[in-house]
Amino acid sequence: MGQTLSEPVTAKESSYCQNCLYCVGSSCMQGWRINMEDSHTHILSLPDDPKAAFFAVYDGHGGSTVAQYAGKHLHKFVLKRPEYNGDIPMALKQGFLDIDHEMLHNESLGEQMAGSTAVVVLLKDNMLYCANAGDSRAIASVNGVVEWLSSDHKPNKALETKRIVEAGGWVEFNRVNGNLALSRALGDFVFKRANNKKPEEQIVTAYPDVEIRQILPEWEFIVLACDGIWDVMSNAEVLEFCRTRIALGMQPEEICEELMTNCLAPDCQMGGLGGDNMTVVLVCLLNNKPYSDLVARCGNCYKSSYHPDAVNKVETEAETALVTESCDTPIATEL
Repeated sequence: MGQTLSEPVTAKESSYCQNCLYCVGSSCMQGWRINMEDSHTHILSLPDDPKAAFFAVYDGHGGSTVAQYAGKHLHKFVLKRPEYNGDIPMALKQGFLDIDHEMLHNESLGEQMAGSTAVVVLLKDNMLYCANAGDSRAIASVNGVVEWLSSDHKPNKALETKRIVEAGGWVEFNRVNGNLALSRALGDFVFKRANNKKPEEQIVTAYPDVEIRQILPEWEFIVLACDGIWDVMSNAEVLEFCRTRIALGMQPEEICEELMTNCLAPDCQMGGLGGDNMTVVLVCLLNNKPYSDLVARCGNCYKSSYHPDAVNKVETEAETALVTESCDTPIATEL
C-alpha cells in the first residue's frame, strides 16, 4: 500500500455549494499516507455550458501531479470536443484521451511516473453521463436502492487482461506488469509506449467507459469516491450510511467527513484497508425543491422490502452486466 505515517493525518478539507438543482458537499483526508495525492472537482454550472454540471474524483498514485492537473482541466477538454453538442459520451471519451495526450507532450508532465484514476459525472437536461477510468467509483441512490454508475478497471478482468497482453504487457499478482493495481488511468506513461497501438489499446489506457442514465424523480443522490472508501465499504453500505444521515438533516459535506472517518483504519497494519488517501463528493439532487424535501424523502421512503442482502444481489448482477458489455485545493465553482 506504499509508505505510511506513524499517525494518520485526519484533518479534512471540506467544501459546499448549492443551487436549485444540486446540494453538493465534498471532503478529503490524507489519512495514513505520506502525501495527499487525490484531487476532486465540483462545478454546478460549467462556464461554457451553464446548463451542465460536472463532478469528479481523481485518485493519484506515484504523485499528485496528474490528479491535480486533471482536477483543474479535464472538464475543459471535454467541452472543447466537437462531439459535445451532439454526442456527450464520445466527447467524454475523447476528452480523456485529449488531456492524456496533452500531459504526455507537456515537458513538466510527460516524464511523470505518476498517474491518476478519473471518475466523472456530467449532468445535463436530466441526463447523467458517468465516465470512468480506473478504480474510483460512482453510485446513485434511487429510492434507497443502489444504481451502479461505473465499473472498476482491474487488470484481472478478462477484457482488461486481453488488452494488456496484446499491447505487450502481463498481469501478475492481479497487477499490470506486477506493478499497477488498476488497468486504466490518466498518466502512467511508462505503460503507454506501444507505438503500433492506439491510445485506447495501450497496456494502460486513459480511455473511459461511459454509462448513461436518465435522472427521474426517484433519484436521491450520487456518491463519487476513491477506492479508499470502496475498499472498506460496499456500495450498499455507503448508500445506507449517506441516506440515513441525510434523513437526519446533516449537510452533505458533514456526511462526507463522517464517511471518511468511518473508513479510516485504527492502525496501519490492516493490509492497506482504511490506510489510503480518501476523497468523497456527495451530490444531492434537489429538483428545484429545498434540501429539507430530500431529508423528508430519505426519512420516510424506506421500502418495507429493502434488505441489504437484496441490494448486494442487485449490485453483483449490475456489476456483471457492466463488465460484459488533490486535494491541495478542491475546485468548487458556482458560476
